[in-house]
Amino acid sequence: MKLSQLKRLPPRWRARAMRTGFNLHPAFRSTGGRVDYVSHDLLHVRVRLPLTRRTRNIVGSIFGGSLFAVTDGVHVGMLMARLDRDAIIWDKAAEIRYRKPAFRTLYADFVLTEAELQGIREELDRKHEVERVYQVDLKDADGTVHTEVRRTIYLADKAYYKQRKPRPDAAGEASS
Repeated sequence: MKLSQLKRLPPRWRARAMRTGFNLHPAFRSTGGRVDYVSHDLLHVRVRLPLTRRTRNIVGSIFGGSLFAVTDGVHVGMLMARLDRDAIIWDKAAEIRYRKPAFRTLYADFVLTEAELQGIREELDRKHEVERVYQVDLKDADGTVHTEVRRTIYLADKAYYKQRKPRPDAAGEASS
């Protein structure tokens, strides 16, 4: 299911549809993670990353690629579902910090607030494009942080994004 179709569903079905969409999407499914919970207002998503044969690395802990990949696209999906405007939204940058090897299931909570959404809307009205940085901690059931992931999300009004002039890159060629 595309996120554009999510808005056509009755509000009480949207959280379940979003959870199912993530869990069935091949790219997300291949991370080994599963979306366990999506709040009815789509402002909180909880992802579970179990230690399995598919997510285990050579030393027996959760593979770093799985730790990183399980955080990909969740904030983007939440923003697309809740921003209520025609916008371009994508991951621009990301960084990861491994704090402790994980030898059991980890959980990641992705949270947005109404105030954050309103701030983004207001900034898009003023500047037409904005970046937001979100940190997600992957924790075990006891709350111990094993991994920190920071993702920079780019947002722009679709009309502004389409009409803006390409910027030259380092080689002097135009890039979009």
